[in-house]
Amino acid sequence: MKKRILSSLVLALLFLPSAELVQAQDEQPTGPVYIVESGDTLWAIAQRFGVTMDDLAAENNLSDPGQISIGSHLVIPGLQGMQGVLITEEIPFGENLDSLSFQYQISRDALVKLNHFTSPDEAYAGLQLIVPQVEGGEQTRSGGGVTLKVSQSLMELAIHRGLSPWAVQAANQLAGAWDLLPGESIYLPDENVNLTGALPDGVTRASIAALPLIQGQALSLAIDVPQGTILSGFLDTQPLNFFAYGDGFVALQGVNALIEPGLYPLSIEGTLPDRTPLRFSQMVYVKDGNYPYDPPLAVASVTTDTDNNDEENATWFAIVAPVTPEKFWDGKFQNPVPAYLSECYPSLFGNRRSYNGSGYLYFHTGLDFCGQTGVEIYAPAAGRVVFVGELIVRGNATVIDHGWGVYTGYGHQSEIFVKEGDWVETGDLIGLVGETGRVTGPHLHWEVIVGGVQVDPLQWLGEAFP
Repeated sequence: MKKRILSSLVLALLFLPSAELVQAQDEQPTGPVYIVESGDTLWAIAQRFGVTMDDLAAENNLSDPGQISIGSHLVIPGLQGMQGVLITEEIPFGENLDSLSFQYQISRDALVKLNHFTSPDEAYAGLQLIVPQVEGGEQTRSGGGVTLKVSQSLMELAIHRGLSPWAVQAANQLAGAWDLLPGESIYLPDENVNLTGALPDGVTRASIAALPLIQGQALSLAIDVPQGTILSGFLDTQPLNFFAYGDGFVALQGVNALIEPGLYPLSIEGTLPDRTPLRFSQMVYVKDGNYPYDPPLAVASVTTDTDNNDEENATWFAIVAPVTPEKFWDGKFQNPVPAYLSECYPSLFGNRRSYNGSGYLYFHTGLDFCGQTGVEIYAPAAGRVVFVGELIVRGNATVIDHGWGVYTGYGHQSEIFVKEGDWVETGDLIGLVGETGRVTGPHLHWEVIVGGVQVDPLQWLGEAFP
């Protein structure tokens, strides 16, 4: 069962609400109730349920909104005809309104009303979904998702499962059998069906390591499917590269630090070994990274020339475009500088930047480490050197391919000790800190690139991928 976000709600049922704060207990509630938890405020509860604080206070006869207590039962206005205790649960990747309706034993219309949805896309992965707690406190369902195979009709699928085609059609709110195409999933009230949400029945698991996604962070998507499955996908318009891992595949992809916060489609598609098409798409939310602004910087004008920047970026991203199918690293990346400098950062990844009086048109594409000229630079993980050269912005630079579309880059070096084609192990000395390129003093500029997108190196120092 999915981890319950509001786990204390069941225990809260044991509390008797204060008569001063809520309606008398001998009165029949006029709608569903929420049980106040530690840290809740009336304003936060109103925001969660999409009502005004005044309406919430009036519905519950609250004369002092600041005095709600843990365990109090608050009736949520505007939901007449519904009863029960409301909780919130995080929507995982692999669900849609139909599968959530099955999961929480509530009609799709009621689910839409509870959550004030105006579009199915609003049921995005990572959303805190409002649902009624079922009797006994267990969110369960019978049945699950199956996929219509090539040349298979809805009637054939239902009969094969020993079910009524019309019952299946009604359960999925289909206007007719023509509403379903091969590769699409439907839900069968069949106890023998594995519970895989809205995912095709060939997929036994699909999960995103952390939700919501954040500007400048790396996405890790794991999908368990039968051997021999062909798989591809997209995060918005960015293609996903899948690699065999464990019982299925994993995809790693950077989220651009300048992408606008909001909802974006995450889609997977492919073909199962029996030639059944596999298709699924769900919206995911990209959260603002809250990157700060660096002080304005004065640098050599040649390093901010638009043509020079465009040419260097084209060269840089061409270097990191190839996707090596092998994975060379293991566990977390190590710091590329000596230990005494491992937490000394003149500038963090993603910081917004202004050069020579410009607007804040730039962002910092890497992590800067302190260090005087001559300080050692080490390989943070195993890989192959794919570039060594002098660039206008990055100065003397090196790029290492770590496999699976993951690269690291090193800028502003005074000396480079490796050449293209060299294999390096974790901790190998690869160069020395310098002040070449666009700098205001000596330091190491370190980049991590995932799927052609620069991401926060601190994430790779603190987390093992996959």
